[in-house]
Order: sequence, then structure tokens, then C-alpha cells
Amino acid sequence: MTPLRIWLVGFGTVGRWLASALDSHAERLARRYGIRVTVVGVANARDGFVYREEGLDLPSLLGGSIAEQQGARRWPSALEGLRATEADLLVEVTASPSTDGEPGFAHMCETLERGIPVVTSNKWPVALHGVELVELARRRGVAFRAESTVMSGTPVLSSLVGGLAGAAPIGLRGLLNATANFILSRMAEGKPYEDALAEAQVAGLAERDPAADVEGGDTVAKVMVLSALVFGRQLRREQIAARGITDISPSQIDHAHATGGRIKHVATLEPSGPDGVVARVEPEIVPSDDPLATIEGTTNALVCRADPVGEVTIIGPGAGPQLAGQGVFSDLIAVGRSRAVD
Repeated sequence: MTPLRIWLVGFGTVGRWLASALDSHAERLARRYGIRVTVVGVANARDGFVYREEGLDLPSLLGGSIAEQQGARRWPSALEGLRATEADLLVEVTASPSTDGEPGFAHMCETLERGIPVVTSNKWPVALHGVELVELARRRGVAFRAESTVMSGTPVLSSLVGGLAGAAPIGLRGLLNATANFILSRMAEGKPYEDALAEAQVAGLAERDPAADVEGGDTVAKVMVLSALVFGRQLRREQIAARGITDISPSQIDHAHATGGRIKHVATLEPSGPDGVVARVEPEIVPSDDPLATIEGTTNALVCRADPVGEVTIIGPGAGPQLAGQGVFSDLIAVGRSRAVD
């Protein structure tokens, strides 16, 4: 049995889901994958970082404040706690802002520099610094995995980076935001934008301020992640032409139907020359024979063209904390299995 001692930085919805999954599936992890996971450190913005070398009690963590852990040492911030303690893996599931990706980026750099693998769902540090993080992990000989940053629990990055290893990616097109696709699906049924957005908010798909989803910011981050991790090319936000769905009118929806197509919010990523990349996020009329035309509701899809494979389409759900947690859980298991083999 291979022990895997982890730091869990970020104890919000995704972090709590993961802690619950680790607790309830402990025996299955041991029996099927040969790993015994122990959470030794947990951090959040309010309570700082707590650590117990023998392992923290997951049921009590899930039932109360992390500051109430008996026998645990405590630091004011996650970074201080990471620097002062030991573990085999960092699970970083905070939500760092788009301005600089901090403090998530600092957590990941600190850990990778020490030769400790990282698993994350924290989108913006990977979007802004993905190439640097991958190179740092490679230099230190450890894993860096970020499956949940693109399509939550649907295995996109592992498929493109691992499953298609050896093939040369030529281009990517996809629907990467569940909220935008849900709204456009409802508009195609005849609902006005305002009503479709309200329905998405009631369903918990859109925040009270839905700008990141409907104006394209979330999809831009995912395009940046794909560029860094699949093509090895770091993009800046201003390099991506982006337009949201807020100004799409009923007449445009009708025109798309009349031409046999559907309006979709499409992300496109294609290499251009030895160093350049063409990247955009915008509404497009997608013809009926396009793989993206039939993707409805909260489903996401990504079409990859690769040499010599041809066209591969990955379709799956792309929203919700449980799905994000599943992507992290899958990455954690992959690191644990690799450690067991080593």
C-alpha cells in the first residue's frame, strides 16, 4: 500500500467535496489503486493553514471550522504553512483572480520547486503561467495536473496531452462554457436572452454577476490553459479576440435557423507559424453538420485536429463543483498510481 500525504489548499465547495470523497472512498482507493490518502494540511483564506503530521480528521473538518482541529499546528497563510511542513502532493483548489493568479501561483511554485507534484482546479494561475508551471514541474521531475481547469470532470487535458501523446495537435474548436451554451440553447427554443439568463441563475449555473460566463472571460481563461498545456505556447489575455453573447438578438437566432445552423459561443485555437497562435472566443453560426451544432444545455465539447489521428471530439458535462471535484480526484489518483509504480 502506497501512502499519499496531501496538502488541501482551498476548503470551499470543491475542497469540501474532495475531502468528503476521500473519506467515503478510502477503502476503494486502497483496494483498486493501491494508495492510502491522508490529508495532513488544510487551508482557507479565513482560518489560515492547519497541519497535523499524523493526519487531520476528515469528518470533523467537514462538520466544522478547520481552526477547530485538535492537535494541529496553525499558520496565518497557506504559503507559510506549505513552507514549514511536509507532504507528498499539493491539491490547490482555491479561486485566484484573473489579475495575477495569486496566491494560487505562489502556492504551486513553492511546491514544485521543492520537487512535490501539484494537482489544481485553480484556472487563472494556469491560464497566466501554464508554460512556466509545466516547465518547472518537468525540471523538478514531478507531475503537474490541471484537468478541472477546462471541462471540469470530463477528461480533456489528459486525453489531449496523454492519450494523444506523439500526435501533433493542429487546432482546437469547442464550447467551453456551460452557462453560455445553456443560454443559447434556451434562446434557440424561443426565449429572450434575459429570461434564459434568469433561468440559468435560478438553476445555479450563472452567478448574480454573470459577466465571466456571458462576456467570455471564463472561456478566454480556458483557451489560455489549452494553449499552454496542449501547444506549449503562453498567451496573454489581450492576444485572444473575445466577444460575448449579451448582444445576440432573436433575429440573429432566427437567421441562423433559416440557414440550417445554430449560434454557438465557439472557442478557436490554432498555431500560426513557429511561435504564433490564432485564438478567439465569439458567437458563430455553426452549420448542422458540425459536431458542435448538436451540443445543448450544460454540455461542453472540444474538437481536436491532430496529425496523424485526424479529428477527435470530446463531449461531456462541464459545470458544477462536483464535476470540478471529480477532475481533481482523477488527477490525484493518477499521481498516487504513478507514485505506487515508482
